[in-house]
Amino acid sequence: MARLLEQYRERIAPALRSELGIENPMATPRLRKVVVSMGLGSAIQDKKRMPSAVADLAAITGQQPVVCKARVSVSNFKLRKGYEIGAMVTLRGQRMYEFVDRLFNVAVPRMRDFRGLKTSSFDGRGNYSMGISDQTIFPEINLDKVEYRQGMNVTFVTSARDDAGARRLLTELGMPLKRSEDEEGK
Repeated sequence: MARLLEQYRERIAPALRSELGIENPMATPRLRKVVVSMGLGSAIQDKKRMPSAVADLAAITGQQPVVCKARVSVSNFKLRKGYEIGAMVTLRGQRMYEFVDRLFNVAVPRMRDFRGLKTSSFDGRGNYSMGISDQTIFPEINLDKVEYRQGMNVTFVTSARDDAGARRLLTELGMPLKRSEDEEGK
């Protein structure tokens, strides 16, 4: 069993229930899925970028990504319907908890000038989205074999009904959020 999943079941869920005043154990906020996606608009001109990005995303998440294709043609971007323009992975279960554990404890602290993740990135419905500007913060990526540096988006979908419950859940799971006085200064 994933270490973070075990912690959630034994320590975090009971603490959240008592702190948020939830009587029904099924109403406890939990992580439903994590979606990791890469937009590869530059793959239109350089066809070698897509396989490289797909391989990196597979190494990072431990799951084969789905290649996303353009739904409509946009002449201003020289984009035709059916072009491969992105890759994404939806993680659930143990793989999700293993990825979240590695992300919070290993990868995010390796970001340049890291002082915590923004608390303003909650969507109002209990979900959190963050951007990573470079895939090389993950230890699974061999820096000698990186051809192209690529960013990615990570979305945490929770069962919390509001941002307060989701913020509390993600903080307990180990997400390094900025303190509110740090954000007020910026």
